[in-house]
Amino acid sequence: MSSSISFPVSIILLLLHLAISASAAYPGNSYKHEETSRKLYMGKVKEWYDKDKSIAASLLRLHFHDCAVRGCDASILLNHERSERMANASKPLRGFEVIDDIKKEIEKKCPKTVSCADILTAVARDATGMVDGGRYWTVEYGRKDGFYSYDTEADELVPKGHESITSLLELFQSMGLDVSDLVILSGAHTIGRSSCGAIQDRIYNFNGYGKPDESIDKKYLNYLQRKCRWASEYVDLDATTPNTFDTNYYQNLEKKMGLLSTDQLLYSDSRTKCIATALADMKSHTYTQLFGAAMTKLGKVNVLTGNDEGEIRSECSVVNSHKY
Repeated sequence: MSSSISFPVSIILLLLHLAISASAAYPGNSYKHEETSRKLYMGKVKEWYDKDKSIAASLLRLHFHDCAVRGCDASILLNHERSERMANASKPLRGFEVIDDIKKEIEKKCPKTVSCADILTAVARDATGMVDGGRYWTVEYGRKDGFYSYDTEADELVPKGHESITSLLELFQSMGLDVSDLVILSGAHTIGRSSCGAIQDRIYNFNGYGKPDESIDKKYLNYLQRKCRWASEYVDLDATTPNTFDTNYYQNLEKKMGLLSTDQLLYSDSRTKCIATALADMKSHTYTQLFGAAMTKLGKVNVLTGNDEGEIRSECSVVNSHKY
């Protein structure tokens, strides 16, 4: 009997694994004003989304960057010299003004009640749910905001798009996540864009050999070389349906059309290929359930809940007292 797991069975195992993991006990507490806050999140996010639909991917990325460094503690939002926000890895980030706008309104209605970490987590969910094909997931509340933020930590930990699968797995394992989470959350690249600067080495001088990465589909490579003559230009992460939250991202990997090296490696590394292939064959509405469960897990990474661990900031860009 073959030791390989058939794709339908592997999908069932993924669903069971994520359902159990996402339902794990969370140490935070719900707010008394949760419903008021939720309505405000949704209304404000819709205002920003209607003006700029690309903000959904930006808010999703902002949330991941936050959780990847020190956990989901809103440390990415602190704006001071040498903070994570000042790191090279944070230069592409957008959406800070959305969080500030929502925080300002919440403080008027529910002062000193809702943390910036909770706002960022909920807003990433709400913005993704507004994308065509997107789905909402469960967000639990009660996180505290961290006191500290360092650019060196962001530059050391946040993936740049050229890491090995081993490096990515080590990062995810340090966050309490696993290989399934890595592959499923990578599907966030079904929406959003990347700077051309992030892929120019890959399409012109891969590994310093003066040639493009041979794993890129030839027609797609030709398109990227025309599109990305300048590092300051931008290109869609999903080459086929960049404005829809679906499984085409994984289908693109089968066609050698992953934009970032880390995208395409999911389909060539034996530890991730089976999962990526299963997701490519999956109905998009089923995948979004998996994505939501993985995002729920992400939102619980190293959260601060004790009074001595963090605070509820009055403004998301600064701590209430000088800690750094």
